[in-house]
Amino acid sequence: MENTQQPGKQLQVKVNDDILKGVYANMLQIGHTQEEFVLDFMNVYPPAGTLNSRIIVSPAHMKRIVAALQDNLKKYEKQFGTVESSAQPEQHIGFKTE
Repeated sequence: MENTQQPGKQLQVKVNDDILKGVYANMLQIGHTQEEFVLDFMNVYPPAGTLNSRIIVSPAHMKRIVAALQDNLKKYEKQFGTVESSAQPEQHIGFKTE
């Protein structure tokens, strides 16, 4: 991703251990309005699933994320070989709030 920091300055980011260890997601659902994109990362194991994280970003930031993902996938494939696409699941998933 593009670095918008001034040269020589470091950005300090605080993170707790629960966030640092990460969570597994095997499904991503994306929605959008004119003002924002909503990315819902889920762990789905039929017949149920859980929403692990919802990330909301501006359209401009979404474009930077897509560019960074494309760049990193290109670098990955250069180092480890082509990633083959798999068939998309044909399941219809909805949300259930408690």
